[in-house]
Amino acid sequence: MSGHADSKRAIFLALGANFAIFIAKLVAATFTGSGAMLAEAVHSLADCGNQGLLLLGMRQAKRPPSPDYPLGWGRALYFWSFLVAILLFSVGGMFSVYEGVHKLADPEPLRWPWLAVGVLAFSIVTEGVSLHGCMQEVNKAREGRPLWQWFRETRASELLVIFGEDLAALIGLSLALLAVLLTMFTGNLIFDAIGTIAIGVLLIVVAVAVAREVKALLIGQGVEPKQRAAMVAFLEARPEIELVYNVLTLQMGTDVMVAIKAKMAPVPGARAMIDAINAVEADFRAEFKDVRWSFFEPDHAD
Repeated sequence: MSGHADSKRAIFLALGANFAIFIAKLVAATFTGSGAMLAEAVHSLADCGNQGLLLLGMRQAKRPPSPDYPLGWGRALYFWSFLVAILLFSVGGMFSVYEGVHKLADPEPLRWPWLAVGVLAFSIVTEGVSLHGCMQEVNKAREGRPLWQWFRETRASELLVIFGEDLAALIGLSLALLAVLLTMFTGNLIFDAIGTIAIGVLLIVVAVAVAREVKALLIGQGVEPKQRAAMVAFLEARPEIELVYNVLTLQMGTDVMVAIKAKMAPVPGARAMIDAINAVEADFRAEFKDVRWSFFEPDHAD
């Protein structure tokens, strides 16, 4: 996988930030009666659970291969990442929309509004620190690519989920702060309800975008295009290989499976060809350290 991002660091940063924010927002929501604040508190609690699921997925992905799972458990990480996206959609997004619609039908006055403002400001700073730490890891992985291109091409589902969560949380907090301030200064409770609905819509959009990318990994994506091109270039530069027919890859969490079909350069005898193939495979796996399984199908020269 490209880059050397530490996904676990980003997850622990997000977990610590979200737990602190959840406590602060829950206290504020109790005193203020803000629907936007309550929606954000539920969102932060859901994020804590989500990060726990990602850590569970990372742990499961390290299980060794077995007769029942000959390629290991690497893709378990994609299952848990997809589940997190579903939870973000249902628990975070749908609940926020429901709460906002409820506030439209039965608005409640804000109590202790400045407490809500203070907690939201604290939360924005805390979430900003978490997003900054996440972006440090994302920048390592994207290697100069535009952020959207990295989002579409990355195979690190756990980092993708954390990035989506942190970004949605920071924007959602800003919306909640805006909703509370508008409600305070205008006295119109509709702003609180609209802010709550906007947070829900934001979470649903982010959850769908993340789920779409993780679904592709669940189905069975190969390595990132840049890495596959590097693999082909490496093989084509080898003197033992005359022509590379095809290179098939499959991303298995942090591990990769590669199948190579190539026409070998002429050699005197079968033993020499076997030695040439072994040398190519050994150097290939030394160059691409995330390749755990490699299968080489040779074709000898006429």
